[in-house]
Amino acid sequence: MVTSPTPHADPAVSRRRHAGRELCRAVVGRSARLVAGLHQTWRRSLQVRVVTITLVASSLLVGGFAYVIANKITDILLTNAVTDTRLRITSGADYAAKQVYLFSQPQEAQLQDTIEGTVNYLAGGDPQQTSGVVVAITADNYTDIIETRSSPVLDVRPLISRELRASVADGNVAWQIRTGRLTGERAKYLVYGSPVPTRFGQVELYYFVPLSRQDATAADARATVVATGVALVLLLGLLAALVTRLVVTPVRVAARTAQRLSAGLLDQRMVVNGEDDLALLAASFNQMATNLQRQILRLEEMSRLQRRFTSDVSHELRTPLTTVRMAADLIFAERDDFDPAVARSAELLQAELDRFEELLTDLLEISRFDAGFAMLDAEPTDLVPVVHRVADRLAGLAERVGVAIELDVPATSVIAEVDPRRVERVLRNLVGNAVEHGEGKPVRITLGVDDTAVAVTVRDHGVGLKPGEEKLVFNRFWRADPSRARQTGGTGLGLSISLEDARLHGGWLEAWGAPGQGAQFRLTLPARAGDRLTTSPLRLVPADAALPFGGPRAGGLLAIGPGPGGALAVGPAGAGEKAEARS
Repeated sequence: MVTSPTPHADPAVSRRRHAGRELCRAVVGRSARLVAGLHQTWRRSLQVRVVTITLVASSLLVGGFAYVIANKITDILLTNAVTDTRLRITSGADYAAKQVYLFSQPQEAQLQDTIEGTVNYLAGGDPQQTSGVVVAITADNYTDIIETRSSPVLDVRPLISRELRASVADGNVAWQIRTGRLTGERAKYLVYGSPVPTRFGQVELYYFVPLSRQDATAADARATVVATGVALVLLLGLLAALVTRLVVTPVRVAARTAQRLSAGLLDQRMVVNGEDDLALLAASFNQMATNLQRQILRLEEMSRLQRRFTSDVSHELRTPLTTVRMAADLIFAERDDFDPAVARSAELLQAELDRFEELLTDLLEISRFDAGFAMLDAEPTDLVPVVHRVADRLAGLAERVGVAIELDVPATSVIAEVDPRRVERVLRNLVGNAVEHGEGKPVRITLGVDDTAVAVTVRDHGVGLKPGEEKLVFNRFWRADPSRARQTGGTGLGLSISLEDARLHGGWLEAWGAPGQGAQFRLTLPARAGDRLTTSPLRLVPADAALPFGGPRAGGLLAIGPGPGGALAVGPAGAGEKAEARS
């Protein structure tokens, strides 16, 4: 079996094809970038939009106006030519009728000479002698006897259409616009025909009036109208640009000033020129900025005084508290030697001093956060022992209120770069609150991890949170039910401090709750210190949460809580929601 060799592609052809494809890609890419740039400019520039809309609208308006004017001028020129030719052909038909009326038969010898003399006379009647009007007489009923005569001598028959010839032969005065060659160049003619009665029948008189002058006049008029329209459109565009600039410039200045104000440059102001509306806008903006600056400075001063007062009071109370603590410890140690009433008073004194000391500690911690002095001591930490340690420390409280603490932690180590002291404090606050509000039902602690983050959820089945309380639960000294007695003697600052600890780690502390379904708090921290969180390994809304009838699992209940940077995260919750806490 013989096979033919496979032909190889020509390298030059392959290079040309490759170059062509590259050129197409370059053209398409450049076109796409150009379109994207124009679209971005259109969206960002009010001035461009106004000028473009003005140009388009004025172009349509001026274009329509120019079209109407040009057609009107053409119609007027044609009407004038028709009217003038009608007058001339009417008088010419009368003259021709008088000349040929002397003949009773078409065969008479002098008839041809008379017709030729008539057309020469009528053509010579052109007052300007330069218009190029051609006059002709035909006899359609006697073509074999009477020849067509014209002045000057030309073949005019191609310009007389069958319809026009039939209309004139029927005794009508009619006209048409025809294009053809009479003098060598193709031109447009007004062909006007009129019957000429004779004693032997009728002949037809035709005027061929060139419309070159009218066409030139109409073209000049159209060019003038177009040039005027273009100039008018450009002038309108320029005026729109100038007017828009006068309006947009102060708005842009106001926008830049507002951006500087939002950046903290509270002394920025707009320049006020004149007394018009824009000047009023600038003056009002400056007044608003002044009021805002005054209020912000006032609030900053009040906040500074509040923070200083809290810090000073906390520090000042440390010394007398230490003295009282020493005396109370001594009394508490000797309480067995006292009568029962005094011994009970010593126990109450010791408990309240513990609570007072805890309150001072929390106030000092809050002062450090407010002053920006809180420091993160991150180190690789196994969170499994941390969770167990928190559960063990709160086991006594849980047993006292009849709550079982359930743990769901991995069997292996969960290592993350965190501050173990702060993380343990957060979990202690969360679990303590869950035990206190658990209504005797189990509290479940779940630890999860993925490649970028670790998370701990604390789930209780107590009274839950009413709509809107998820936004308030992290406020300082806030309580869902002020009449409810505290089991743990908390200070009301635990969740606020926990939120600040989470922010210090670059993490999230979020809350979910529903009336009668309990609540769940989720702490999410980056596995490596300094990384940015985008997802959480654990759900915020628990899987056992009841959902509204017909609602999707991820959208039935709101997950609300402080997200990255302290912003409030509001949205449907699901397993591992991506960027659930949005800034």
